[in-house]
Amino acid sequence: MSKFAFKAVSRAGHIESGVIEAVSTVAAQQILKKRGLTPLSLQVDTGRAADEPNSIGLKGKGANQRQAAAVVFSGVTPAATGKPSQGAIKADDVLRFTSELAVLLRAGLPLDRAIKVQIDSAAEGPKSELLLDLLNSLKGGKLLSVGLEKRPDIFNNFYINMVRSGEASGNLAGVLQDLGAYLTRAKAVRSTVVSALIYPAILSVVAVLSIGVMLGFVVPEFEALFEDMGEALPVLTRIVIGLGDFVARWGWLAALSLAGLVMLIKRWLAKPEGKHWLDQRMIKLPLAGAVTLKFEVARFSRTLGTLLGNGVALLKATDIATGTVGNCIVREALSDLAPTIKRGGRMSEALQPEIFSPVAVQMIRVGEESGSLDAMLLELAQVYETDVEAEVKRGLTLLEPALILGMGGIIALIIMAVLMGILSVNNLAV
Repeated sequence: MSKFAFKAVSRAGHIESGVIEAVSTVAAQQILKKRGLTPLSLQVDTGRAADEPNSIGLKGKGANQRQAAAVVFSGVTPAATGKPSQGAIKADDVLRFTSELAVLLRAGLPLDRAIKVQIDSAAEGPKSELLLDLLNSLKGGKLLSVGLEKRPDIFNNFYINMVRSGEASGNLAGVLQDLGAYLTRAKAVRSTVVSALIYPAILSVVAVLSIGVMLGFVVPEFEALFEDMGEALPVLTRIVIGLGDFVARWGWLAALSLAGLVMLIKRWLAKPEGKHWLDQRMIKLPLAGAVTLKFEVARFSRTLGTLLGNGVALLKATDIATGTVGNCIVREALSDLAPTIKRGGRMSEALQPEIFSPVAVQMIRVGEESGSLDAMLLELAQVYETDVEAEVKRGLTLLEPALILGMGGIIALIIMAVLMGILSVNNLAV
């Protein structure tokens, strides 16, 4: 028998902690559940928990709701234990809110009380105000989804319809758990891509700075040595000296012009015509195009599969899932799905082969015929997300040495040009 230190929430919403004896972790969880407790944390006792006054026999004495929320939140999202942010509400805040609310509801707390627990643990700011608005909406007799609809800047159509389906089925806790898993997976995919891009971005900055220093500061130091050589200098040396002179004199103006050009391009790409142009070019790129298509298809499939799995009607789920697609070219290609379904046709019949591969179409067709379209869509999303992560990592693995070799090659050319000029001076002196 081993001793396990636990923290759990009772049906009344109180936090209880203490030590129990069991043969395994699974057995300890079963003991807690038989006593009407939902485990929040369970680990082998190190000797400290036995000294805590709030043991299982005290029924949570001294544990107020703020302490309850702190324990729940620390058990769900370790990142939330730090000092709360006072800024605007971000995607991570929505993920924490969803996961924490799911845990509290599964523990048996009523919805209004669960949100009150979150309010007590939230810092003053936008998050606290949002939770207060939701609580006031619930006290007014409205559903949670109605309160969420008032903040479309935070909760998108997909999120609201998922919550609405949970309210209609009476399984809001389960739907919130699925939502948390969906948001966690989306965050993991984004984090993988961003993390993989960090090192190449640093290499690119270092390469540009190194070449700028060589041309703007090192090469001009040799200009006085070569000024009497004229046309006798090798062509490569004259080109490098000219570039160095330009960078030394007008480098600041070139940098400002480049920054202004980037801002203008960014503004144009933010417009509908600019975004349409960029999206069209993205899916036509040799390597990045295939990755972009898989990423968008995976997003569409996971969204649609999650909605269908939680009871949202196919037609409405298709409209919502199509709206979550980021690439406007792919979104336009999916616009035929809803009319086809309205006419009584199958979704697989309206999928364009330019967007969906034969394997994807076949998987969706099998899901339609077997009545497990939601599960098949989630399986397709999992396959494509895995492919996207693997291809991004593979591409960046090749990009890193290419950047290093490119930077080294340019610096080697600069050094070679200077050495060729020095050798020419020596030959003339002889």
